[in-house]
Amino acid sequence: MPLEIVTIPCLSDNYAFLAHDPVSGDTALVDAPQAEPILAMLNERNWRLSQVLLTHHHWDHVDGLAAVLEAHPVQVVGAAADAHRLPPMDLQVAEGDRFEIGGEPVEVLDVSGHTVGHVAFYLPKSKAVFTADSLMALGCGRLFEGTAPQMWTSLGKLAALPDDTLVCSGHEYTQSNARFALTVDPDNLALQDRVAEIDRARAAGIPTVPSVLALEKATNPFLRATDPAIQAHLGMNNSDPAKVFAEIRTRKDKF
Repeated sequence: MPLEIVTIPCLSDNYAFLAHDPVSGDTALVDAPQAEPILAMLNERNWRLSQVLLTHHHWDHVDGLAAVLEAHPVQVVGAAADAHRLPPMDLQVAEGDRFEIGGEPVEVLDVSGHTVGHVAFYLPKSKAVFTADSLMALGCGRLFEGTAPQMWTSLGKLAALPDDTLVCSGHEYTQSNARFALTVDPDNLALQDRVAEIDRARAAGIPTVPSVLALEKATNPFLRATDPAIQAHLGMNNSDPAKVFAEIRTRKDKF
């Protein structure tokens, strides 16, 4: 039985996630931007928190942790590479490591780029990946610490997952990402359709996160640096995809 995944809006545009195993009753929290909405959701569903998974060290993913742990003193899991700047952890992990939520295996991926030491958590049985600020809905995180080739490699790991994988990312940036995507991939009909759907969802106050990997591969320009149409639009025909990705990321930074 797959885990039940709940998206929790936090702060102005962050998301935390709960992943609940209905068999064991275990519930994992992925990132802790703000305690109040997380604690309210646990209380509303009468779920028992069993562990917290941290994707990276930025304040808007960890600042709510202390208050969550005060109410639910549970195991904290995060990247060994980030141990010097993450809150204290009970389990330090790196790419290739596995642990469990309830009875479900979780695979750790190094997705450095936005930060060095950023990890994603992939749940193959539930067909979900928690990507935070690496792969995002129609976007990717700014390169605050890593390089463009590094992020392109990280995105490649995520793009290689099955197409029906649910992408649980960390922010509601999708509408802005959509406006930018049209500037580098203007003739993409799938993108045009997605932009219209995003606008309808946001007008109704509906989150655009999670998304599905197949849709990201069809519409997210940061996954599409090999696409001939995008390369042509950028004047970069037959260029190294990492360089095309770098150009797209630079344009987004200035957008």
